[in-house]
Amino acid sequence: MSGAWEVAVLIPARNEEALLGRCLESVIRAIEALRVTISANIVLVSDSSTDRTAEIAHRLIGGRGNVLQTGAGTVGTARALAASYAIANTTAPLSRVWLANTDADCVVPSAWLNDQIELASSGIEAVAGIVAVDSFEEHGPQVASRFRASYSIHADGTHPHIHGANLGVRADRYLEVGGWRQLKTAEDHDLWRRLRRTGFRLLSSAQLQVVTSGRRTGRAPDGFSGALAAHNDAVAGG
Repeated sequence: MSGAWEVAVLIPARNEEALLGRCLESVIRAIEALRVTISANIVLVSDSSTDRTAEIAHRLIGGRGNVLQTGAGTVGTARALAASYAIANTTAPLSRVWLANTDADCVVPSAWLNDQIELASSGIEAVAGIVAVDSFEEHGPQVASRFRASYSIHADGTHPHIHGANLGVRADRYLEVGGWRQLKTAEDHDLWRRLRRTGFRLLSSAQLQVVTSGRRTGRAPDGFSGALAAHNDAVAGG
């Protein structure tokens, strides 16, 4: 597939003033590491924030993208709004537009976008990466080891995990399956299932890793924070 790529980094955020700075700084580093033939922008959606999330986003993103606001209170809606905005504001063929999704409490590596574009250029149409946890300080002493033992990676580098915090998809394929649905949780698994059912070329790769917050209480019900916190209950219950 020939032609230059355009990347949109999509970030939902709600009351993330404490962690948003490190996220955006890492995303900007990843954008700066892209080859000169690849253009990129950030679309951040501040969803029902009551803190300085939008202000911080405007200041750090500057001319590298846009900050939208919604009162939906639903992560699937925020992700969908970001994707819709990116798609509506590109002039590139959608088969050359890559939607790279992460979360406002995450830190992405500098090679994160280049690695995704390399895969996209090889014909991969959607990728699911993995997450590492920045700190387990809000959890019991056995939670770190329990998490790492249960977070399986196959010998070939593939894995069974799906995280909206680390998911990339080609824009045309995203639209073909109906995009993000307005779900409060598990919107990432829902989108991945629909992509997989179509027979598109998908890859779950441990090569793509982002660092996420180890906080005990997250923003989405039954999301990653809840799954991590559940290890405390498992330990307490023996």
